[in-house]
Amino acid sequence: MSTNHDAPQRTEGTARAEAHEVVGSYRSYAEAERAVDYLSDHDFPVRRTMLVGRGLEMVERITGRYTYWSAAGRGAATGAVVGALFGWLFGLFGWVEPVVGYLLLALYGAVFGAVVGAVIGALFGVAAHAATRGRRDFSSVPGFRARSYDLLVDTEVADQARQVLTREDAPGTG
Repeated sequence: MSTNHDAPQRTEGTARAEAHEVVGSYRSYAEAERAVDYLSDHDFPVRRTMLVGRGLEMVERITGRYTYWSAAGRGAATGAVVGALFGWLFGLFGWVEPVVGYLLLALYGAVFGAVVGAVIGALFGVAAHAATRGRRDFSSVPGFRARSYDLLVDTEVADQARQVLTREDAPGTG
């Protein structure tokens, strides 16, 4: 943790109308979270705190190669779920055959809908992948991370927060 207690930084209107001061800066979200938990454990009014990520950057974790087979598989899975839902609804409400037991018919409808939906979904998945023409042959999970996290508190309670966070057993102090 790195803090500058001599020169309070103030922010106006970051998330609420009150003025805030930075009482601590942390390298990871987990460290900042521990500081808030520490404040809470020492009866500090944590509803008057905010964690603000600084230096946000987009991070995209590559999870694998994206092929026609994987596109077909994902499309089939999505189509099967949607198809099963529609098939189940049609069967449940007896729109297919009102005389037969509704629950059994709903099960048949769900299975039939899943199969039809999987086929249609696979076709759409392959078509969508083909439309990219190899420009994106990988799958990924996008996200954001911050380079540091500032702990802000309302100006009225900033000194109280600093006193708690400068104790010997406070997170980030050793």
